[in-house]
Amino acid sequence: MGCVLLKALAINGSHRKGKNTATLLRVTLEELQKNGVETELIELADYFIKPCSACNRCLRHAQCSIKDDQMAQIVEKLLECDALILGSPVYWANVTGLMKNFMDRTRWLHMTKNSLAGKVGAALTYAGLRNGGQELCLLIMENFLKTHGLHVVDDRDPERPLISAGSMGTLFAGYKNGTIRWNKGAEEDSLVLESCRQTGRNMYSLMKKLFS
Repeated sequence: MGCVLLKALAINGSHRKGKNTATLLRVTLEELQKNGVETELIELADYFIKPCSACNRCLRHAQCSIKDDQMAQIVEKLLECDALILGSPVYWANVTGLMKNFMDRTRWLHMTKNSLAGKVGAALTYAGLRNGGQELCLLIMENFLKTHGLHVVDDRDPERPLISAGSMGTLFAGYKNGTIRWNKGAEEDSLVLESCRQTGRNMYSLMKKLFS
């Protein structure tokens, strides 16, 4: 009997491709890759996704009435993956418009049945300020995943409980002599990088239990 090939999909809601949020997603995916998981990162900035029209057809039928090939491509990957990671920078203590539009367009995958139920999920976020709304942004994405029926994990490590803060980072590096110091990027935020690694490890641990 062959090994089960597991797939993980990461979706970046940032308008800035390949920047801080993408860095955190890649770090998380790298932990899964180490264990042979097939991974893919989608940049929503590469896609034109029409907004939900609130036609309510999906209240009765498990399909979306909006015909746009680009969202259909993402949905195909959503259905195929075993794990889903969402990443968004903080916009007004919320996800970006790109991420929210994507979330809205998945409504039909939930209303008549939870088509994504049983998969493993996680979320991460990044902001400029230390108290920039990360907690609420993270909660919004995690609630979205739970509503779709995913098993949501975070960065908790029983051996190092004080490190756990949720996978959320900041450019804020300190304050000295009346001046704020900033990190140049997520690569300099060692705490959130380790948080993402632990999230990746936790995801793989649960994937093994559920799918092996």
